[in-house]
Amino acid sequence: MSTLSIPLTPQLETFIDEQVRLGRAANKADVVRKALRLFAEEEAVAQVLRAEQEVREGKLLSGDIKELVKKFSD
Repeated sequence: MSTLSIPLTPQLETFIDEQVRLGRAANKADVVRKALRLFAEEEAVAQVLRAEQEVREGKLLSGDIKELVKKFSD
């Protein structure tokens, strides 16, 4: 596991300290790890939503793979 040093605004530092004080995280690093996991989950959801939008817009490819390759390689 690597260590990362990043500057924080006073507001973020206060927020992190508050989460630890309230028992929502074991320590400061735990708060940051939880925040990063949530950020990764949000990005995964956003990717699914973008893919669903592409399907609604008809951007989905279907059919014989050989025919599709031919179509897009010409």
